[in-house]
Amino acid sequence: MKTQRTQIGIIGSGPAGLLLARLLQLEGIDAVVLERQSRGHVESRIRAGVLEQGTVEMLRVANASARMEREGLPHAGFSLAFAGRRERIDMAQLTGSGVMVYGQTEVTRDLINTILADGGELWYEAPALAVED
Repeated sequence: MKTQRTQIGIIGSGPAGLLLARLLQLEGIDAVVLERQSRGHVESRIRAGVLEQGTVEMLRVANASARMEREGLPHAGFSLAFAGRRERIDMAQLTGSGVMVYGQTEVTRDLINTILADGGELWYEAPALAVED
């Protein structure tokens, strides 16, 4: 069994773990992400595709938003249909912000590429067997 020392160990390379790793990386905090699946598996998982404004802002802070800015589709609202009627819900008017249609799969790929480009450590097919302080 290989032993690795780091300031922070993150289990799982989903968007939340990767975003945390990236934000720590920007602050100069050593972090390693461990993922039990292969990188190919992680990058091909089809997940949700709508990002709330807070997530969009955090991806910008993490310097991982360039492709999202080019390819994502901002939406200020949506429509609901019921009882033969269609009602527009204007999120921008109601909350001051909208959402971004951009797949979680793409967010994951963008974060992986950004972390690795800046020298971060992502370990795939690496189950976390033990954590010690």
